[in-house]
Amino acid sequence: MPSFNSFMPTPKTLMGPGPSDVSERVLAALSRPTIGHLDPEFVGLMDEIKQLLRYAFRTENQITFPISAPGSAGMEACVVNLIEPGDKVVVCINGVFGGRMKDNVERAGGIPIIVDDEWGRPVSIEKVEEALARVPDAVALGFVHAETSTGVRSDAEALCGLAKAQGCLTIVDAVTSLGGIPLKLDEWGVDAVYSGSQKCLSAPPGLSPVSFSNRALEKVRSRKSIVQSWFLDLTLMLGYWDGAGERSYHHTAPINAMYGLHESLVMLSDEGLEAAWSRHREMHLLLEQGLARLGINYLVPAEHRLPQLNSVLIPAHLQNQEAEIRQRLLSEHKLEIGAGLGTLAGKIWRIGLMGHGASRKNIELCLGAMEEVIQGT
Repeated sequence: MPSFNSFMPTPKTLMGPGPSDVSERVLAALSRPTIGHLDPEFVGLMDEIKQLLRYAFRTENQITFPISAPGSAGMEACVVNLIEPGDKVVVCINGVFGGRMKDNVERAGGIPIIVDDEWGRPVSIEKVEEALARVPDAVALGFVHAETSTGVRSDAEALCGLAKAQGCLTIVDAVTSLGGIPLKLDEWGVDAVYSGSQKCLSAPPGLSPVSFSNRALEKVRSRKSIVQSWFLDLTLMLGYWDGAGERSYHHTAPINAMYGLHESLVMLSDEGLEAAWSRHREMHLLLEQGLARLGINYLVPAEHRLPQLNSVLIPAHLQNQEAEIRQRLLSEHKLEIGAGLGTLAGKIWRIGLMGHGASRKNIELCLGAMEEVIQGT
C-alpha cells in the first residue's frame, strides 16, 4: 500500500464559467466546527439562509431555500415537481442549458414545445409569443435567463409577462444570474427558479438555491401523479426546510457548505444587491476595453451581454492553438478561463467575472497573462 499525503491544491485564479474565486472569509466559514443537521443552532442558520436568499432573489416567496446538490439538481427539482406526464412545456433553447431543460422535461414525461434561437443571441420574444398562442394548453414556459454556454442574457421580465398573460407557469434558470445582474422574482412574476452557489455568490459548488411562488405550489399540491424523484420531492423537502417547530428528517445537509453559502450571502447583503450588480457591470466594461486592445471581440451583441460571463471570439489565427493557450494560462499564470461548448467549441473562450472574482486585480492578471501567452504562440 503506497503512502499518501494530504491534498494541497495549487492556488489559482478562477475566471472560467464557474466555480468562481472563493473569498478568504467564506473559506474561513467552511472550517468552523461541524454540528448536527437538526441541531437548533443549525436550524437557526437555515432560517437565516432562507431570509438572505429571499433578499438575493428579490422575493417574498416563503419556499426559498438551497437544495443540497448542484444547480443541475435545482433544475430537475423545478421540473419534476411542476411537470407531470403529458404536460406541454414551451422550452427555449439558445445554448447548452436550454437543451438540458428540454431533457429534464422529457424525463418527467412532459412534452417539450421547442423555441430555438441562435447560440449567442437572446430568446426571441416573438417566437415565444407565437409558441404560446399555438399551444394554449401549455402548463409552463422554461428558459435560461443567463446562458452560461454563450454569455447571453434573455429578457426574463418580458418572457414572464407573456407566460402570465397565457396563464402558464415559468421555470427560470438563474444559475449564472443570481447576484450578478438584476433578477426580480416578484416584480417579474417568476414561478420557479433555480441557481447555483458557485457562480456570482462565490461559495463552493454543491448547493442550488431555489424559490417557488404560490402559483407553483398550487400546481405541486394539485398533482395527479407522484413526483418521480424521492429526494427532490418538494413536499418531502419542506418537512425539513419549512417545518414549524421541530423539523422532520429528510437528509443530512452538507453542514459546512451551508456555512459557506451563508457567509457569501451575508457578504452580498453587506455590499448591497444593486451595488453588486453595478460592480459586475463596471468590471465587465474594463475587461471589454482591455480585450479590444488585444484584438479580441465578443460573441454576443453589447445590449445582450452578461457582465459576469464574457464569451469572446478566438481570433482565426489562434483557433488551432486555443487549447494550448488555455493550458499555458493555467500552468504558467495559474489562471483558468473556459472553453466553448457544443457548436462553439474551439471558437470562443468564456471569461468569468463572478462574485468575488469580479475585481480589477483579476482583470489585470487576465489581460496581462493573455497578452504574454498570445504573443508567445
